[in-house]
Amino acid sequence: MRIRSEEPEDVEGIIDVNLAAFPTPAEAHLINALRHEATPFVSIVAEEDGVILGHIAFSPVRLEPGAGPRIMGLGPMAVMPGRQRQGIGSTLVRAGLEACTQLGAGAVVVVGHPDYYPRFGFVSASRFGLKCQYDVPDDVFMALELEPGTLQHTSGTATYHPAFDSV
Repeated sequence: MRIRSEEPEDVEGIIDVNLAAFPTPAEAHLINALRHEATPFVSIVAEEDGVILGHIAFSPVRLEPGAGPRIMGLGPMAVMPGRQRQGIGSTLVRAGLEACTQLGAGAVVVVGHPDYYPRFGFVSASRFGLKCQYDVPDDVFMALELEPGTLQHTSGTATYHPAFDSV
């Protein structure tokens, strides 16, 4: 298995993974919108023998009110159902966090499963004074400082790219 940045010929495979992993095509449409509208946009695939097995995306998140550190939002992430629970998702998360670090992001936020993301160091975003623009439980909205202290004197509402409003 190879973990690498998305290439133009991967688009159809990324759509296929998301259609297989989610109950509606909303995530596949979201990724296409982010690919064209979000800057920076991190898109990483897990590929084996030319087949896309998993995909993860990261896009910019703004803190309201005012300026703050560069924060990226993790998601969506998808792995082919028959290949889940084999470490593909974890490998994608780690590669994506590294890519976000290389971009100069100080932190990453995620709306995700509270039993999954803490293994990568994510904690409740409320510990940093962060709220999510969406009405989600406190333990589901999490943050990770890529650069220690980035969120120390920061607070506000994390606002995702407008493309997320369609999901």
